[in-house]
Amino acid sequence: MRSFLTAILVAFTALTAAAQDKSAARNVSFAGDIRPVFEKSCWNCHAGSNQLGGLNLATREDALKGGAHGTVLMPGDAAKSRLYKLVAGEEKLRMPLGGQLTATEIESIRLWIDQGAAWDSGPVSQSKATSQGPVTEPPLSPHARDYWAFQLPVRPPVPQSSEKNPIDAFIRSRLDAMGIKPAPQADKVTLLRRAYLDLIGMPPTPAEASEFLNDSSPDAWEKLIDRLLASPHYGERWGRYWLDVARYADSNGFEHDFDRPNAWRYRDYVIRSFNEDKPWSDFLREQIAGDELPHVTYDSIIATGFLRSYAKVGFREKDNPEFRYEYLDDMIATIGRGVLGLTVQCARCHDHKFDPIRQEDYYRLQASLWGAVEVDTPLVPKQQAEAWTRENAAVDARVAALKGQLKALEKPYRDRILPAKYAKFPQNIQEAIATPEAKRTPGQALLAGQVIRTVSVSEAEIDRIISPADKQERKRILDLIAAEEKQRPAPIPQAMAMTDGDYRFTPDGPGDEPAPGKGKKQEQVEGSYLHTGDGPYVPPPSYFKIRGDVNSKGHLTQPGFIKVITYGNPATVLTPPTPDTSGRRLALAEWLVSRDNPLTARVIVNRIWHHHFGRGIVATLDNFGKNGEAPVNQQLLEWLAVEFMDRGWSVKQMHRLIMTSETYKMASEFPDAATLASNMAKDPENRFDWRRRVERLDAEAIRDSILAVSGSLNPEIGGRPVFPVLPPEVLKQVSTGIWSQKEEGPEVWRRSVYIYRKRTLPFPFLDAFDLPNQNLSCGARNITTVPTQALTLMNDSFVQRQSEIFGKRLVTEAPGDKGKQIRLAYRIALSREPSAREFELAQDFLATRTLADFTSVIFNLNEFLYTR
Repeated sequence: MRSFLTAILVAFTALTAAAQDKSAARNVSFAGDIRPVFEKSCWNCHAGSNQLGGLNLATREDALKGGAHGTVLMPGDAAKSRLYKLVAGEEKLRMPLGGQLTATEIESIRLWIDQGAAWDSGPVSQSKATSQGPVTEPPLSPHARDYWAFQLPVRPPVPQSSEKNPIDAFIRSRLDAMGIKPAPQADKVTLLRRAYLDLIGMPPTPAEASEFLNDSSPDAWEKLIDRLLASPHYGERWGRYWLDVARYADSNGFEHDFDRPNAWRYRDYVIRSFNEDKPWSDFLREQIAGDELPHVTYDSIIATGFLRSYAKVGFREKDNPEFRYEYLDDMIATIGRGVLGLTVQCARCHDHKFDPIRQEDYYRLQASLWGAVEVDTPLVPKQQAEAWTRENAAVDARVAALKGQLKALEKPYRDRILPAKYAKFPQNIQEAIATPEAKRTPGQALLAGQVIRTVSVSEAEIDRIISPADKQERKRILDLIAAEEKQRPAPIPQAMAMTDGDYRFTPDGPGDEPAPGKGKKQEQVEGSYLHTGDGPYVPPPSYFKIRGDVNSKGHLTQPGFIKVITYGNPATVLTPPTPDTSGRRLALAEWLVSRDNPLTARVIVNRIWHHHFGRGIVATLDNFGKNGEAPVNQQLLEWLAVEFMDRGWSVKQMHRLIMTSETYKMASEFPDAATLASNMAKDPENRFDWRRRVERLDAEAIRDSILAVSGSLNPEIGGRPVFPVLPPEVLKQVSTGIWSQKEEGPEVWRRSVYIYRKRTLPFPFLDAFDLPNQNLSCGARNITTVPTQALTLMNDSFVQRQSEIFGKRLVTEAPGDKGKQIRLAYRIALSREPSAREFELAQDFLATRTLADFTSVIFNLNEFLYTR
């Protein structure tokens, strides 16, 4: 045994020595092996202006000086270098804080120090990082594209089947393999309601129901689908789904929640685009780069509001440049999740933890969007817009002068009132405010700025202490301001849009302004950036941010795309038709809608499938990555994606294809209990679509159906948002932004897509039925069943009013006959006659209750609230 152990020890020693010899033979370079590690994990805290512990690792000379705790680097001897010991965990407070290097990275640092710690690429301090080009990226892993979603879709052969529709062939092939029997076809009334609620979000009228139910022609179903797709209400229904993805709202959000007076034009653009069946590829091009297209139109300008629909802090970005990065992150996240089905935003601070998306990919996309700035674009001829701008600017100048006088007059009184208000804040904030602005540290400037902007003095407070003479002068100035405001020209239509341009502030330091003549100069007017100057536009430089920290600048980045899903060598910059833009967003848009992009077509056909069936082929609509769910029928998804592109990216053709399938027409109920039990055992969640799911209508469809059935619906299409009545206790909460409440009536009884979307105050009725978070992109809404929903349908003043109106409609259309009124109520609300039992119950109910009570019960029926 002793000889055996000795032999093992000798062998182990020999192997270790051989490994060390082999490792020692590897030459380590600073540029290739060490710099990426330092950039990722060290320079964030130990370079440039950030030198925690007095340690600066920006250059070899600085590193050799050490820090407040002594020397950290001893070239030629890693074992005595604290830098190595700290990253290897041999000393406490292992570095980097909050994480650790990989074994390979630690070994590279050991070898680099032992080999003399050469800085062979020259100095790399933050102050010189602007001159550095992008780091050399390692190639993609050979297996990075092994995952199905990162491969280009290829049309699979349709399974051999007697089915006419290829969708049925794919579905039945999977069901047959699993031994699952599909449900029979639903009855004609069920299909009628399903089609109406799916495509336009409202039930059919009795006349529309009669037309279909009495049509015995073989193509009656197809004709019904075509009529619904031609309805202007189709765009209102299906546009709403995209508005969820686009995080559309009519207000900014956050604490001030300022109004966005022109946001509704983007909403109407989306509705129009769906009604026109605009090719999905064109729809995306316009939203990403509508101002860079060969033929720019008012619609394509309005479309860029997609990029601008992020929730926004009320103040201008120049007051806090860091907000700019948050808005860019929101754009990237929305494009990633909404268009590509990837959580690209997870790579802002580090490489993606699950998918082969690098941090470099994130900053390439950021560079593609970097030039985009907010602009309110006039939607009138140029000459008219210029005249309006001149007149408005003249009024602005006169009002500004008067406001300057008013500010000077009120300043002594504000200065007397504000100290008491500031005294309520913590001591450090008070000190920040008291410190002269020029002497404030960055932290103090942020603290003081936030408080000074938010703490105000009201006119009433000034009135209590102002002198009589100043009060009279103040009134005179205010009257002059009011008079000037009346001189403003009538407003012109404007689009809340995006275009390319430079910001006044320089978030990366004073060395980052574009060179003279190389970029657009910007003049800020009420939050917009007006273009002045000529010549081709070159965006300001954008930089890789170490660990996502906006103050930790890395190397210069260039526009580009996500490598793992980029095939070929697509252009990252295209020549726009005018010199006013950079062409970067146009290149991004073309990459997104290219047939060589493996995800865009897959993602949208999966969304369409989800909204028809209640579950996507990939259940995680916004995440096709490895952390999302796998497709339940990948062959079907591939076929649909290729078919969608081959049919010209037509959404309406995809509706027709899906809705004419036997799969779509399945019943939700299964007559054979034994077969049902067998199917449930094999697929309890109905993931493979062997029957129709029973689904509750979404919030807007419930309200719209109530209005349609009561006869109150105002069918007007498009226009400014409406403000239905809020309960008094809710209205009291509106302290910021607007809610221009109107009386209940036809003006506000429009489709719910037109209700003002206030980010800080979701409309209560819609909120009860799972309205999504209006600050984030949402692909699939949550579906809950909670008591407040039933209470809302029974007690909400809107529902009670509509119940009364529905009852009056029944009296008008079937006067004096309770039996006819009952049957009419069922035909209007449910598109069918009541059963004998239902009729008997209704008669008993109406013997002691009102028609309004009866119609309220109708609105609460599951059959009214659910599709089957």
